[in-house]
Amino acid sequence: MHVDGIVGQNMLLRVLGGLSIALAGALLAVWAHMPLPWMLGALLVTAATRIAGLGTVCPRPARNGGQWVIGTSLGLYFTPQVLGHIGTNAGPIIVGMLFALALAFMGTAMLRRFTDADFKTAWFSSAIGGASEMASLAERHGARIDRVATAHSVRVLLVVVTVPFIFQWWGVAGLDPTVPGPKTVDGAGLAALVALTCIGGLCFMKLHLPNPWVLGPMLVAMLLTASGVELSALPDYVPKIGQLFIGWSLGDRYRPDFFRAAPRFIAVVATFTVGALALAFGLGALLSYWSVAPVPTLILGTTPGGIAEMAITAKVLQLGVPVVTAFHVTRMVFVVIVTGPIYAFLARRQANSA
Repeated sequence: MHVDGIVGQNMLLRVLGGLSIALAGALLAVWAHMPLPWMLGALLVTAATRIAGLGTVCPRPARNGGQWVIGTSLGLYFTPQVLGHIGTNAGPIIVGMLFALALAFMGTAMLRRFTDADFKTAWFSSAIGGASEMASLAERHGARIDRVATAHSVRVLLVVVTVPFIFQWWGVAGLDPTVPGPKTVDGAGLAALVALTCIGGLCFMKLHLPNPWVLGPMLVAMLLTASGVELSALPDYVPKIGQLFIGWSLGDRYRPDFFRAAPRFIAVVATFTVGALALAFGLGALLSYWSVAPVPTLILGTTPGGIAEMAITAKVLQLGVPVVTAFHVTRMVFVVIVTGPIYAFLARRQANSA
């Protein structure tokens, strides 16, 4: 019992230490006028201390809580008018889905050509789906889960760190503002919103659906807002806490041997990500001829980042939050559905031709 108490106490200290470091990083980033300071500051300082060997921990509920905040706050943007606006972007959204699939083939070819990764590890490392979903698919098909997790960590880090700085330098923040349906915070309404969205997250988790704590709460908040039911807005400080938790959990993935484990593999993934970003900028510019959404919104919709991270970027920079969210949700669901079957098909073809 005494040992259990010491272990529990030690874990609590590691969690509190991690939270303190993430908060210090966020406040430092606010002071330095960085874009998305609450997420980026927490991410960079946490990652740096973890790589330096500090044994802090970010518990799973913190990441789930951060994702719940993002999902709920995104759902509140989907008013009936906004849904109509998204409908007019159906064509570009489908192109965005196919673009993500094309990137998977490009990344696989690069990893096969320049590293010793086998086909399945290269394929699941390059698919632009949720990191945890791709890792579990990789495990199911016998790919190297450590390499797949590393690839997605590198991709998300590069996109999350570079895109906000590019957009800040470009000066496009506030170009495509949208406001959430509910405008005021109501105590009882907020309690009901929290309860209903948490039920949504738990249902998604129970059904083993991808990204349950983003998509479950988002679907509930979206259905309420689209139906004209406005329970409450989220208090101003809540999105900052959500961003802090997301940044902390992203930074916590890194380990002291991260860059030493497979330097060539990491370098190729980084090169692929930079190439994918350049292509996303080009595609966003092309899609602007088809869509009424501004170029920065379309670029943000096609960048190879995660749903939560890209939606936060759109929200903070005021760049077409619902459209960017629609791009990333459809892309992720599509990639999660097709990645396994396409791998099985390609693996069969390889086996037959061998």
